[in-house]
Amino acid sequence: MGKFSEKRCFTRKMAAVCVPYLLFAALFCGCGNQDDMDGGKVTKQENKKHSSEAAPVADQSFTTATKISDVINDPVFGDYGRLIFPVDEGYYSGDTLGELRLTWYSNIDPDKTVEIANYMKAHAGAGETIFYDIYTDEEKAADPDKEDTGLFFFKGKPGARFAVCNAGGGFAYVGAMHDSFPHALELSKMGYNAFALIYRPGWDTACEDLARAIQFIFEHAGQLQVNTDGYSLWGGSAGARMAAEVASYGTAAFGGGDLPQAGCVVMQYTGHNEWRKTDPPTYVCVGKNDGIANWRAMQRRIDAMSAAGVPTEFHAYEGLSHGFGLGTGTVAEGWIDDAAAFWEKQMK
Repeated sequence: MGKFSEKRCFTRKMAAVCVPYLLFAALFCGCGNQDDMDGGKVTKQENKKHSSEAAPVADQSFTTATKISDVINDPVFGDYGRLIFPVDEGYYSGDTLGELRLTWYSNIDPDKTVEIANYMKAHAGAGETIFYDIYTDEEKAADPDKEDTGLFFFKGKPGARFAVCNAGGGFAYVGAMHDSFPHALELSKMGYNAFALIYRPGWDTACEDLARAIQFIFEHAGQLQVNTDGYSLWGGSAGARMAAEVASYGTAAFGGGDLPQAGCVVMQYTGHNEWRKTDPPTYVCVGKNDGIANWRAMQRRIDAMSAAGVPTEFHAYEGLSHGFGLGTGTVAEGWIDDAAAFWEKQMK
């Protein structure tokens, strides 16, 4: 724990002296409401590999021409609408859903952005709770930054295992619309209960928020109708670092209570190179044209883990750059099905 504490102290100093971009470079170079806990009913459909409970037919009121501000301010979302897109507007551009661009990200799919916005509107409009606070009002009053946190819930099959998806953003912002919402939505279509975490940017705070989110899910597992056995942590870029760190050191190391270790970690495009022999099974994918997270460095980590007996799977895709998300329309399309199958394999 001494080494761990020193690293936390170091990152605090870095955050204090570096602008977001330099912090990002240093980390990556080379490398709601809680009152209504019950959701509404949904109809069954078949996914490629899993049966699930699908969403109601989405209200197609949002299109690629819809202004981002109109989604944020839609009354159906209440106060949490502002968390659907980055709180710091300096990290995204575009006036409409079709024009959305996020710093450090590629292959943003406008159709998926619209699908997610309509999914949220349809479920919230049907009276379901799609967003949960992870901190109490008292905790948020004591630390106002905790106002900008929470879990978006993409409900799968009642009683199915859960996943927590963590977007990247260089620990400067949270790029959820491209880097965690799509993943959570697709996992819910497979039948899993998926959460997308909105966290406080910064290494320490991000990991603390992830640990708290896992604790929240465990504490409300019955009401959320989720199975906590063999849960998985997913993440891209900075979000992948969070997932790996919390899975490796445990939630208690970040103030989240002494909870079971994740059953699987799924990581995309990150230069994170730390690991331990006790790490959970790990799936990794990255683009070979990634100028931020070097694919060879990622492969060396996975090869070392595999040699130590940790179950792993690694994919490096030709021609892809950093932050490809689901990879729709690219050589990586379908990777999320492979990752889900890897997770499923660990549960047997």
